[in-house]
Amino acid sequence: VIGVTPFPHKDIMLVAKPLLAKDGYNLVIKEFTDYVQPNMALANGQLFANFFQHEPYLDNMNKEKNLGLVSIGKVHIEPLGVYSKKIKKLAELKKGDAVSVPNDPTNEARALRLLEANGIIKIKPGALVTVADITENPLGLKFHELDAAQLPRTLDDVTASVINTNFAGEAGLIPARDALVIEGSESPYANIIVVRAADKDSPKAKALIKAAQSPEVKAYIEKELVGKGIMPSF
Repeated sequence: VIGVTPFPHKDIMLVAKPLLAKDGYNLVIKEFTDYVQPNMALANGQLFANFFQHEPYLDNMNKEKNLGLVSIGKVHIEPLGVYSKKIKKLAELKKGDAVSVPNDPTNEARALRLLEANGIIKIKPGALVTVADITENPLGLKFHELDAAQLPRTLDDVTASVINTNFAGEAGLIPARDALVIEGSESPYANIIVVRAADKDSPKAKALIKAAQSPEVKAYIEKELVGKGIMPSF
């Protein structure tokens, strides 16, 4: 039994299900609509695995609730991208330009790290960094921290905005086509399959990750989900 959130996790597991059947396993997919219950249900043995979260979220939950859960592999990423109506590449940013970023802790840190990885700013080390942790800002960019859902609406007012895939998609932006830069498959925010530590090396876990990282799943993500901003991370 695997616990998933609806899109795209359930869709991806439906592709993996017949592959697991060939290996003699019946995959039962159980849907959750929140981000706490799938880890609790896994820790207390109601599930064999779950698939809905990234590693930094899992690390935080393990620390807070002492769950002892581990990742067995990455499947896909819903990447953050930098978007603009005013410039065609990041190198065109000018002194004093305005940039909007998400204001929730995980995504603000992701947004700033993406800008750092592209040489725009430098930030202190640490998982949950904010604009206050910027150590070098050579262009003197003005950062606006806003609710993630509002960011696409700021594109008329700022030079660039760092936007989550789901909100970019709702605003008609296609990350693979429209983002100036985007998180890559090496991002720590790739979505992972998680099991209890004791099951990590079990035949069942090995069969599950083999199916999830199969050529069939990769082809499905590339054909059906890339247009929605979701990319394989294996």
